[in-house]
Amino acid sequence: MQDLLANPVIQSSAAPFAVALIVAALLFPLRVGGLAAAGGFFATVWMMGNFGLTPLTATRKIVLAGMLAPVLGVLADLAFKPTRATAPVLGALFGAAALWVFWSVLQQRSAAQLALQGAGLFAFVLWTVAFAVSLHDEPVRAGAAGLGLGLGTGAAAVLGASALLGQYGLALGAACGGFLLAVMIVGRRVAAGIAFTLTFSAIAALLAAAALLLAQLPWMALPALALVPVLVRLPLPEKSPAWLQAIIASLYAFLAAGTACAIAWVASRSAQS
Repeated sequence: MQDLLANPVIQSSAAPFAVALIVAALLFPLRVGGLAAAGGFFATVWMMGNFGLTPLTATRKIVLAGMLAPVLGVLADLAFKPTRATAPVLGALFGAAALWVFWSVLQQRSAAQLALQGAGLFAFVLWTVAFAVSLHDEPVRAGAAGLGLGLGTGAAAVLGASALLGQYGLALGAACGGFLLAVMIVGRRVAAGIAFTLTFSAIAALLAAAALLLAQLPWMALPALALVPVLVRLPLPEKSPAWLQAIIASLYAFLAAGTACAIAWVASRSAQS
């Protein structure tokens, strides 16, 4: 059993998918089924033995920021009524968190590079989180966005030569896949909420930024990933069942995610030649 849990394939796919599916199935009557993304992702972090504060690396800061996301999400879902300002405010909050996460890396740059890269990371995280959070009341589109963004970030990170970030991203995508399957089975009664959309978007955006700064992911992959929560807004057949809408929305997401992976693949081939 210990060997099974230590298997990277289990850690980054089957386990987070199963945990997320169970969480979504158990908690959807309470309107917090969106905690599925957090449950699946942090199950992987636990199995990999990566909970801890020392040394406080950028990767561990991502985990800490990711732990804050579902807490804020549940508060927003249950204690406050989301407004138009909710999505950009949360986006700006995690954009600032990105600067905290990567400050030790950014401060090694020149003043001009620090300003340019810092502003770029802030804008990328703000955009990705804001567009994803605004899908909080559309579980099909939100689930598809989480699936595409997680898998796309994970695969791109692997191509960018970071196995750890790749595992994290793939686990996040698998967890969102578990949530999306619950939506396909139960229907739109499984609410995504801000707990789901904030969790997957904040973690994925920070992982993508880490793959850029700490590995070899080309910067052009980030705009492609940022399009995932935009493309899932393309038209869906309104009268079709949830499972068919989920498949179509996922294909939209994979267009952007696949583009990011293609960019990372071309860059990795160029580096090898």
